[in-house]
Amino acid sequence: MYPEFGRVGVICGGLSSEREISLKSGAAIFSALIKEGLDVKEIDLTTEEAAGVEKVIRGAGIDIAFIAMHGKFGEDGKLQAILEDMNLAYVGSDSLASALAMDKIAAKRVFEESGIPTPRYQVLNRHNDYDLDRNLLKFPLVVKPQSQGSSVGIVFVNKPDEMSQALKTAFRYDDNILVEDCIIGRELTVGILDNRALEPIEIIPKNKFFDFEAKYSKGMTEYVIPVPLDDNLKKHIQYLALKVHKVLGCRHFSRVDLLLDEKNNPFVLELNAIPGFTSTSLLPKAALFEGIAFAQLCIKLLTLGVRDAIPISSK
Repeated sequence: MYPEFGRVGVICGGLSSEREISLKSGAAIFSALIKEGLDVKEIDLTTEEAAGVEKVIRGAGIDIAFIAMHGKFGEDGKLQAILEDMNLAYVGSDSLASALAMDKIAAKRVFEESGIPTPRYQVLNRHNDYDLDRNLLKFPLVVKPQSQGSSVGIVFVNKPDEMSQALKTAFRYDDNILVEDCIIGRELTVGILDNRALEPIEIIPKNKFFDFEAKYSKGMTEYVIPVPLDDNLKKHIQYLALKVHKVLGCRHFSRVDLLLDEKNNPFVLELNAIPGFTSTSLLPKAALFEGIAFAQLCIKLLTLGVRDAIPISSK
């Protein structure tokens, strides 16, 4: 079945803080494609050195890569650049869009330039003296590393004497961090599939916020779909999510996270260029709501990867 794909390589693992989640995503994709009769090879990357990565991938003899790597190296465009140099088709956004989406600071600037509402913020660097702009930001605040996913390194700060520890936590992961307004309200996420916004999902975590544990532990978060929203507001949220996907230059799929404040004003937080594919992941939930089963979703993404493969002659 599906001879147009040839051998599919599900690339997962890696060395980032999200390795275990990546392995779960990879296993779910691998299992679904095997059951559909595809020729599939699971590739657990344990190196970030370009020559080593290329050797492993060439050794697997694959024709298209389904990237299930979360966090640094897999989601920041570096793996995509290697695949592009190899003239190998792959699922997901290209190296430039992936790098931009992963960089929270650069993405924020694109949002501002494109008129996309996003929480006010300040950038701090570990090597500089830094003071919060109290005219711009008021407590409570959110402190985030520049380039981490799955809520790794994020700290909520309610009062000034909590800031020092929050900065130490975030600076463990990056030299630059974001300090953002904490928007009090409802958390939503919108999956994008082939330039179409799927049904939004509301996220109601049992923890204080949608942290690593809430994201990946069953029973720790309630997911509401469809979301009880005014139809015009829902369409506006979907419009914003798709606009984010497009202005960052993404393709095939993504997931956009937003907050609705107490007056129902939406604020875009970030875009995930390689959203999770575990049993609790949100893009598969949104696709299923629209009648697209997990295996069908994987095959749809492979079809898009084949469609947009870069011809060798153009390299």
